[in-house]
Amino acid sequence: MVEAVNQPGWLWELLGVDALPEGGSVVANGVPLTLVGGIPRAQSFVSQAQEQTRDSFGFKWEKRDTFEGGIVDYAVEWLAEKYGSAAGWLDGLGPSPIVLDAGCGASVSGLAVFGPLLDRIRYLGADVSTAVDVDVAARRFAERGAQAGFVQADLMALPLAPESVDLVFSEGVLHHTDDTRAALAAVTRVLRPGGRILFYVYRRKGPVREFTDDYIRDKMQAMSAAEGWAAMEPLTKLGRALGELNVEIDVPEAIDLLDIPAGKINLQRFFYWHVCKAFYRPEMTLDEMNHINFDWFAPKNAHRQSAEEVRAWCAELGLSIEREIVEEAGITIVARKAG
Repeated sequence: MVEAVNQPGWLWELLGVDALPEGGSVVANGVPLTLVGGIPRAQSFVSQAQEQTRDSFGFKWEKRDTFEGGIVDYAVEWLAEKYGSAAGWLDGLGPSPIVLDAGCGASVSGLAVFGPLLDRIRYLGADVSTAVDVDVAARRFAERGAQAGFVQADLMALPLAPESVDLVFSEGVLHHTDDTRAALAAVTRVLRPGGRILFYVYRRKGPVREFTDDYIRDKMQAMSAAEGWAAMEPLTKLGRALGELNVEIDVPEAIDLLDIPAGKINLQRFFYWHVCKAFYRPEMTLDEMNHINFDWFAPKNAHRQSAEEVRAWCAELGLSIEREIVEEAGITIVARKAG
C-alpha cells in the first residue's frame, strides 16, 4: 500500500469536494469515495467477469520486475508509433489540460506517453483494480518526483462531472470491461466538447487464433493468478524458441478460409498471428515476455472488435477521428469530441 500520497489540490476541485483526511468519506458526482492510503477509492459494484479481470491485472502489476525494463522501452517506442506527436493532440486544449488516464494500471503507458509532458498537463490516473494498480502507479510517479492525481474507480462510474476533462487516454483498457462500446461512451461522457480521446482496442483476428485465444482464456478462469502465470511459462518458452530459430517461411497462396495471407513471414510471427499468441522480443527476459502473454490470456473480459465497429461507435458518440492505425493486433484512435 502506498503511504501518504499527496493528492494535488486541483484533484479535489475536479471531484467537486473538499480534501479528505485519511479514512474520510464523501460522495463525488454520485460516487461514494473513501480516502485510503491517500487515494480516493470507490466501492463500486462490478460484474463477476469484471471482478476477475480486475484481480488478474492487480496480480501482474505487483510484479514490477516483469515490466520495469524491456517492456517500458518497448512501450515508449510502440506508443509513439501509434499515437504520433503530442504537439498534434495537445493542440487547442489550453494551458495545463486535465488528462484522464482511464484504466491507468501501473501507468506504464501513461508515463511512456506523458512522462515528458508532466510539466504541461494535470495527469489523473483512474483504475478499478483491487487497491494495487493505482498504488503502484502512484509510487512510480513519486519515485520520479512527479505530481499526479489518482482515484480507484470503475470506468463505468467515474466520480467526475460530465465534460470535465480535456483529454482521455485509454490504452488497451476499454475491451477489458463488460462492453467495449459502453466503456467508450462512459469515458466520452466526462470529456469536454473539443477535447480529445486517445484509445486502443483489440482487433478481431483469424479463426484459428480467435479459437485458441478463447480456449486458453477459458482454461485460465479455473486457475488462480499465480497458477495462470506458471501455466503460461511453457507457451512463452515456445515463443522464445520459435523466435530464436529466426526462420522465414513462404505461404505460397492466400488461405482465405483461415484469413492467412500469402507471402514470406517469420515462423514465430506466423505462429503468433495465426495460431496462438506467444510473444517474443530478443531484448526481453522470459518474465517480461511472460508478463505480456499473461496480460493477454488472464482476463476474462478481453473483447475483440473490427475497425468498422469502432468507426461506427465514434460516429454515434460524436467523436471525429483524426488519426486511425489499424494493425493485426488492434485499432488505435485519436479523435476529437464535437463541440
